[in-house]
Amino acid sequence: MLGTYSRIRYVLEHLCSMLELTQVQAIITKAGFQTHTPFIDRLIFFSALSPTGDLSHAHSLFLQTSMNNSFLCNTMIRAFAKSSFPLQALYIYSHMQTSDVVSDHFTYNFVLKACSRAYKFVQEFGECDEITIVSKGGEVHCTVIKLGFDQDPSIQNSLLYMYSQCGLVHVAQHLFDEISNRSLVSWNIMISAYHRVNNSKSADYLLESMPLKNVVSWNTVIGRYIRSGDIEGARRVFKVMPERDVVSWNSMIAGFVSVKDYAGALTLFSEMQNAKIRPTEVTFISVLGACAETGALEMGSKIHESLKASEHKIEGYLGNALLNMYSKCGNLSSAWEVFRGMGIKTTSCWNAMIVGLAVHGYCEEALTLFSEMECGLGTVRPNRVTFIGVLIACSHKGWVDKARWYFDHMVKYKIVPEIKHYGCMIDLFSRFGLLEEAHQMIRTSPFQNRSILWRTLLGACRTQGNMELAKVSFLQLAKLKSLSDGDYVLLSNIYAEAERWDEVERLRSEMIDLHVSKQVGHSQIDMTEC
Repeated sequence: MLGTYSRIRYVLEHLCSMLELTQVQAIITKAGFQTHTPFIDRLIFFSALSPTGDLSHAHSLFLQTSMNNSFLCNTMIRAFAKSSFPLQALYIYSHMQTSDVVSDHFTYNFVLKACSRAYKFVQEFGECDEITIVSKGGEVHCTVIKLGFDQDPSIQNSLLYMYSQCGLVHVAQHLFDEISNRSLVSWNIMISAYHRVNNSKSADYLLESMPLKNVVSWNTVIGRYIRSGDIEGARRVFKVMPERDVVSWNSMIAGFVSVKDYAGALTLFSEMQNAKIRPTEVTFISVLGACAETGALEMGSKIHESLKASEHKIEGYLGNALLNMYSKCGNLSSAWEVFRGMGIKTTSCWNAMIVGLAVHGYCEEALTLFSEMECGLGTVRPNRVTFIGVLIACSHKGWVDKARWYFDHMVKYKIVPEIKHYGCMIDLFSRFGLLEEAHQMIRTSPFQNRSILWRTLLGACRTQGNMELAKVSFLQLAKLKSLSDGDYVLLSNIYAEAERWDEVERLRSEMIDLHVSKQVGHSQIDMTEC
């Protein structure tokens, strides 16, 4: 038994992969050490925090413990704070408070970072109220003061970052003013905070007041240019800055993606590799986004292969970026591989797979996956994007009754239909001859003043030969002052097919009088492929 114990301890100290971890976990169980705290601590620590770990496995192991171990709670809070599931970190912290689990300065450092990330998360996905996150951050701050941790430099910076991320820059400034020994990190957090709220004057004042600048300071300037859409300004700073780190490269690549210069992003990524700068997960997320938009499947696949070779855990934003890339490039088999391999799936991951299947005609599979998602409501919840994917699937297959049902089903999740949902329904009704129903839906929708819906109906009237409804759609577009040359041509063709030549002549005369010129058709070719 002693030999087995020593061998287990040695393997745990030299773990390199989840395969090794699961093997040694089986030995631990067989030898009867499954309740031995040092072994369980090491299994959870590696699964949660190693680049080759598996957070879902760590969470599963954690739930099997008494959950009253400070080290393990800190480990899980730290891991979830860095992940796509920061709310889980707050749940564990709340458990510590209600169960009287001892907390230390590490706990508060990690949980404040979780608050910062959770605020951004709820802004994007709306899974709870933003005020709830801010309140939790304030509660943690009070506890920090009560326990005397408010003079800890790391916690001071975490508080600055939390308040600045939550938009309370005035609170962050007040804390900053009270810090007697400000570090470079403190200065950079405040400069970034003012950049984030577009207060360039205060940001520049702090930058000039800094006793010493480092690469992070320059990165904040790059970030400001990128947020304002001035990619050339960001490029100038990037070229002249004394030194660059991986964040500098990541910021520039993300900047190119934000202005839809995907070719520029991929070129800069190649330069980054030539400069021997090791990419991070943030790098790959931006580059995979560029690959998705340009159809650069080969580069995206190479990134995936390198991630698998290094046994990098693929989940959260990275998993979603890979899913999106494969779906948009039409490689659904690889998208399925990524999706099924993810231990914890966010709503965005489900959405990427459902929309990918629907767009490429795998409509039954898309609805089956939606049903799976609904069965897992404890962890994920459908949102507006989910239902766009579902309605696209119905539209592709002509499932009118199902589309009506899903459209009404959104109320269950308190989702108010947006213009894209109405667009899917009107497109479906129009293509299958239900023009009156499409017309009625536009008239009763909150988007009856949006030209795209009337234009969809007008196009369907040409296909279905409904001249009266075509006139109604055309007049609505005229009221909205959104008539284009294509709308005139559509209605003219409808009149021509009905042999209403006087109306054809009237429309063409009107186009001449209003100086509406028909756009010349054109094609584009990519000369780089020649």
